[in-house]
Amino acid sequence: MTSSLLGEFLGTLVLILLGDGVVAAVLLKRSKAEGGGWIVITAGWALAVMAGVFTAIACGSSDAHLNPAVTIGFAVRDGDFTKFGPYLVAQMLGAIAGAALVWLQYFPHWKETPDESRKLACFCTAPAIRASISNLLSEIIATFVLVFVVGAIFSKRVAATGPAAGLGPYLVGSLVWGIGLSLGGPTGYAINPARDLGPRVAHSILPIAGKGGSDWGYAPIPVAGPLIGGVLAGLLLRALAVS
Repeated sequence: MTSSLLGEFLGTLVLILLGDGVVAAVLLKRSKAEGGGWIVITAGWALAVMAGVFTAIACGSSDAHLNPAVTIGFAVRDGDFTKFGPYLVAQMLGAIAGAALVWLQYFPHWKETPDESRKLACFCTAPAIRASISNLLSEIIATFVLVFVVGAIFSKRVAATGPAAGLGPYLVGSLVWGIGLSLGGPTGYAINPARDLGPRVAHSILPIAGKGGSDWGYAPIPVAGPLIGGVLAGLLLRALAVS
């Protein structure tokens, strides 16, 4: 039986499994993809978004948000916040479950990797230069672009003259790839509170071999920044009547 909440849960699970999975593939020792670099990571995340969106739709969520920042942005645009709480719970649980599967997928490699920061990076983001205001601004800008352009992609005006609806997941994946390449350098582009907080929770509770702390001091930034960016994008979409 499908439902919107099941779709958000499973779509977010797939998003994190493939997204955090590509980071683990590149960063963990003795992985065949070790050292693949930033292009591999950004491409993997783009494909993870595409796969997550298709999964969410197939399992009952026509919204396929997979991201509380997207949910709140569209709630602001439409003036309807009824979905935000339930979707938030489903997305967070999906993110935790997806991160746990990444741990299992790379189980022998955690012990082989001595660097605690690399292990943490397989679950959540960290800034290249730790500067709270700049890091927050980076997440706000990147998430604003995500939510505003997603709103544009699925708008009636674009639908009337642009690509078929079935291209939506591919276009959103391409957008996330572009954000990662262009705007991801400062903070690792969380652009999704569930994507960062859920796996960070998983990191804190899973018995990962040789793990360090979960960097809870930084954790509020990839939650607050995306939510602020999503709200601002929703306000602009509403002001411009883009729906």
